[in-house]
Amino acid sequence: MLAAGLIAGCASAPGSRLLHADDFTSLDRWVIEAESPEARVTASHGVLDIDSPRGITLWFRPELTGPVEIEFDATAVSEGGANDEVSDLNVFWMASNRDGTAPFPSSRHGRFEAYNDLRTYYVGLGGNRNTTSRFRRYIGDAERRPLRPEHDLSSPKSLLVPNRKQTIVLGADRNRIDYKRDGRTLFRMTDPEPYTRGWFALRTTKSHLRIERLRIRVPRAD
Repeated sequence: MLAAGLIAGCASAPGSRLLHADDFTSLDRWVIEAESPEARVTASHGVLDIDSPRGITLWFRPELTGPVEIEFDATAVSEGGANDEVSDLNVFWMASNRDGTAPFPSSRHGRFEAYNDLRTYYVGLGGNRNTTSRFRRYIGDAERRPLRPEHDLSSPKSLLVPNRKQTIVLGADRNRIDYKRDGRTLFRMTDPEPYTRGWFALRTTKSHLRIERLRIRVPRAD
């Protein structure tokens, strides 16, 4: 269930090179891991709609190699639906198993704790029922997920707003790792041992998200 099309001739940011583009007409290039059989994922008319009562992870199939920039538009839906909780617009990027292999297919089935042993960058935007936004560098340990104090945010300007479309940009450019929302850098770190290859995933739990206009690029050289 998913969509993905490698679209030739799409506009890219000046100086960048487009690698992948998905305008969500099918689910062909996504792997879905869901805790609940009641989770509903559709891709049509340019929208990836994720509506799930429990944990769910959607892996984009192509492996990515840095430097890379991942951009998409996202809306946390609040329209009275059973899962319209406005919570957990989450992402993994540059993710792999501890041995460097693809994180899918697997037996994780969408349960969040099962992803602890990945090597990956992770942001949970509006996590814990939209009370925190956190950035972590997972180190491949099933128990430890280090969290720096400056990467643990709770101010309203760092959380989700119902029904507001926002543009998310994930960066992995050599040692520079960053996460931007609507042009504002929310998280940034200099990683002395960066993850330079891996996979990208969208994730949420008991929420309803709409994703549009996925673009993955080699960023413009500074």
